[in-house]
Amino acid sequence: MYRHGVGGYPTERPVLMHTWNTFTVHLRQRFGQRVQKIPLDAGASCPNRDGTLSRAGCTFCNAIGSGSGLGLAGMNLPAQWEHWREHFRKSNRASLFLAYLQSFSNTYGPASRLAAMLEIFRTLPDLAGVSVGTRPDCLDPEKMAILGAAPWKEKWLELGVQTLNDATLRRINRGHDAAASARAIELAEKTDVQVCAHLMLGLPGETPDDVHATVRRLNALPVHGVKLHNVYVCRNTALERAYHAGDYVPLTEDAYVELAVDALPELRPDIIIHRVVADPAPGELVAPEAADQVVFAERLAQLVRQRAQRLVAGLVAISVVHALEVVGVHHQHGSGGAV
Repeated sequence: MYRHGVGGYPTERPVLMHTWNTFTVHLRQRFGQRVQKIPLDAGASCPNRDGTLSRAGCTFCNAIGSGSGLGLAGMNLPAQWEHWREHFRKSNRASLFLAYLQSFSNTYGPASRLAAMLEIFRTLPDLAGVSVGTRPDCLDPEKMAILGAAPWKEKWLELGVQTLNDATLRRINRGHDAAASARAIELAEKTDVQVCAHLMLGLPGETPDDVHATVRRLNALPVHGVKLHNVYVCRNTALERAYHAGDYVPLTEDAYVELAVDALPELRPDIIIHRVVADPAPGELVAPEAADQVVFAERLAQLVRQRAQRLVAGLVAISVVHALEVVGVHHQHGSGGAV
């Protein structure tokens, strides 16, 4: 049985279960077929780069943000959609797609900008839903209402929480505190928009205890999904300078896998795992050495399964001993053997 925590959310996973709830399976259950996510670059900005909070950005973030960079290349949203739609129709035989506004903070700026982007989405063929990436401090009730009123049944807010440790947030020059993440998540709860919290494992100065504390705090918030990122060093970032100066050492693959395997079972069982490993863009990775993403994810899944199996075996052994004690069977050690 689950133990329920704040807000009635289950806080303990059952022993016998699938490795974790995946986003791919979630979408297939919702739509009866594969749904392919399409990354889109709407030319968004960030208050941590335009001078509102800072011009330096987060220590781990490169100058073009995450994503394809097609917006910077001059391709508008419908053109990007067609580019990726045709690509995935051929490579994955997909016929339904989820629009993912990925690069930078897509709710930054006036609410009318978000409304205009969603209006463009209404014209995109084979669109099943939307996912909007942003920072916790770039949301307000008006923007959430606009996103909540969008007509698609699958709507996600991809929120860059990264950590709920305020000391770490200051260390990485994030520009907001943990309370901002909590407020954004609670704001989204008032709509039908689901929240996927992005967490980064291996941030400068963070310990495994800090990661587990973040997971426990996140479990008490109304989140629906989580993305895990292994922190890697990007070119032309403050983190790269720290790495070359010997002030930062990224987690090895083994260390990240161990930390993620410890963290994943702590998440509520209803939380959908969108991703368990980051995927650097070609040419941006400095360290650590890149790993095959599929192999990496399967290794994580295998270790989680192995730990679950050991836990089941241990619980069975404990149950047998308890049952024997209840019926009065015990062992007497000595010359007489069992009595």
